[in-house]
Formats: sequence, C-alpha cells, structure tokens
Amino acid sequence: MQTKRPFTTLAKVEEIAAEIPTPFHLYDEAGIRDRCRRLKKAFSWNPNFQEYFAVKATPTPQILKIMQEEGMGVDCATYTELLLAEKVGFSGHDIMFSSNVTPAIDFQKAAELGAIINFDDISHIDFFKEHVDTFPETMCVRYNPGGTFEVANGIMDNPGDAKYGMTPDQTKKAFQKLSEYGVKNIGIHSFLVSGSTSNEYYPKLARTLFELAVELKDLTDLNISFINLSGGVGVAYKPEDTPADIEIIGEGVRKAYEDILVPAGLDNVAIFTELGRWMLAENGGLVAQVLHEKVTYKDYIGLDASAANLLRPAMYGAYHHVSVLGKEDAPADHTYDVTGGLCENNDKFAIDRQLPETTVGDYVWIHDAGAHGAAMGYQYNAKLRSAEVLLREDGSFKQIRRPETPEDYFATMNFDI
Repeated sequence: MQTKRPFTTLAKVEEIAAEIPTPFHLYDEAGIRDRCRRLKKAFSWNPNFQEYFAVKATPTPQILKIMQEEGMGVDCATYTELLLAEKVGFSGHDIMFSSNVTPAIDFQKAAELGAIINFDDISHIDFFKEHVDTFPETMCVRYNPGGTFEVANGIMDNPGDAKYGMTPDQTKKAFQKLSEYGVKNIGIHSFLVSGSTSNEYYPKLARTLFELAVELKDLTDLNISFINLSGGVGVAYKPEDTPADIEIIGEGVRKAYEDILVPAGLDNVAIFTELGRWMLAENGGLVAQVLHEKVTYKDYIGLDASAANLLRPAMYGAYHHVSVLGKEDAPADHTYDVTGGLCENNDKFAIDRQLPETTVGDYVWIHDAGAHGAAMGYQYNAKLRSAEVLLREDGSFKQIRRPETPEDYFATMNFDI
C-alpha cells in the first residue's frame, strides 16, 4: 500500500503551535505554486488557456494572492466572493461568475467588475435584462446534457439529477437570446462530476462540449470564444487511491480539441478550468491536538478540532487520512474513532481507523483539508473558526487568518429584550 505523509513535521507544528494555538489549517505555499505551474504546463498547447481558481474551495486572501501571482483567475459564485476577489485585486475577465439561484445584486456586482457572467438558467437572461439591462460583449452559458455521464469504467454521475445548467434546447435558445441582446462572444460551461480522479473525465467532458460547440457555431452570429471545463478533478484521499495525472488529462483534452474543434474551424477557442480541490486539497491540512482518550465500547481519541473545522467527514462520510505527527513510521496497531467535541454523534473525523498508539498531547494531521476545509467551517455549539497558517517556501510561517473570538461570535447578536 502507498503511504500518505504530511508536508510538514512534528517539529514545525510544535514551533507554530507555540505561537498559534491548535486547531489550525496549514497550507503549503511551495505545493500551491507547483500545482499552478503543472496545470499551466499541461494546457500550454492552448495559447489562451486560463484557470479560474474556485474561491469557494479556499476563500482566503493570501491564497488568492498566490493564485494571482501565478497568473490564475478566480471563479466566484456569490456577491461576497465577488467582493473578496475585488479586495484582492481581481477584476474584468480575471473573474468568472458562475452562480445559481442568483440575486439581482450579485449580477449587478459581477457586471460592475466586468466579470464573465455564466448563466445557469435560461430565465436568468431576462432577469439580468430587467436588473442590469446592458449586456457585456462576452458571456457564458452553463450546459447540462441530462441523463448519466459515463466513461469507459462506468457511470460517473447523473447530470439529469443535478440542479445546474440548461438542457440542450434551452442552451440553443440562450444563444439566440444573448445574440439578440447584443452579446458578441460566448462561452460554454459544464460541471458534471465532483472529485474525480479518473484521467478520462475532462477529456470526455471536453468532447461533449466541443461537439456541442460545433453544433451551435452557425446557429447565431455569436463567436464561441471559450469552453470552460469547470472543476471536478479530485485528489487521492486514500493511500491506495491512484491520483489524477494532470499531464495525461491535458493531453486528452488536446486530442479531443484536435479531433473536433480544429476541423470545424474553431481552432481559436480558449480552454478554461475552475479547479479548487485539485489545486488546494493536498496542499493543506488540519492540525489538531489530542485532548482526551475515552475507552467505553470503543476507543475514542478526542481532538480540540471538530466538524466545525472540517465538515466533510460528518456531512458526506468523506474519508480524510489521519497521521499522528512524529509517529508516521510507527505500526498502526490500534483502532480508534477520532472525534471532535460537538454534541453530535457524527462529529467524527475517522471511524475504526488503524493508527499508532495515540496519547493525550499528540499532534494529529488530518490530510487533504486545503480545499473545502476551513471554507465550510461553521459555529454550531458556539465553536469558533480556527486560524489559517501559510507555510512559506523558505520554511517560515505566517498566520493568514486569525482564529475567531467570542467577541466575533457575539458581534452580530442583539441582547436587548
């Protein structure tokens, strides 16, 4: 079996914890920059390739700033995410706005920033006309082919059950309507699968969208300027999982491009992606300390972190690998449930997990928490969101978000009776 090892050490965590109390999320700057560069290289065959990092995965300014320095754009889904992108310095076509059930104020802010607006539903076009009026020259539509989405090894997902995107007929009508409203350049977007480690997903999706582009190219006078493959490329959460190979994926998309778009005269179409998990998950972890060991019908290791810091295991039953720092090479000969302190029985990071003997005071590393980790934090049981820390390329560290305080928690409350 393959092993998963933290990108940090017990000594470094002890150094950080002397200044910043656990729990905290720790991010690896070198790893993040490496992912940006690998992605750009994998799609370098497409001159206008652009990654729009999914802000929802890790909405932390310093992380977004690293993305900006590496030439990435951002994908926003809400008004406040747009404000965050603006504060970091993104504007214009460096922002993709992909939302659903969208309030008018969100569309208005996206238009103000000059973002590329991606319509999730055909009714949103007239809603935009009513509340914003002027249509920019470049816009996008989100496509949902319905049915099931299959690759060679079977069904990956069921787009027909997803709330996102337009039917094929609605997509055609959206092209016609946007052309009538003065749009000049159009993009096609689709998100069909989440967290896939299959190297077939993006190339298969690309073929679906490329074939659609060929079908639609003469329907209106719109210039099909980009195809947005959205996100969906995942990471290997379990040690035995085979990770996605972004170089193979990029080559698969290139082959589809050459097979379908080039013969149709669409050889200037840009490829966009909106990766969050692949970019950040493995480049972040949750650091917690063991507070208690409880022995009843099972053996429980209780941490100072909880589902309020990493919701995915409680919400989805998602697997996150657990390492006991300083004991990475010790035999995993004990069985534990690794829990937090919420008053909910599903507040468990791991169930019946084989770990080395673990004692009070040990530091625990919960892997692959760099995306949809801190971002999904919440305050149930009046638990407070923890700090975020950046491990810099030179080995130093910086707190990039302080932990919440009780004063933060009470700030929005009205105690007048």
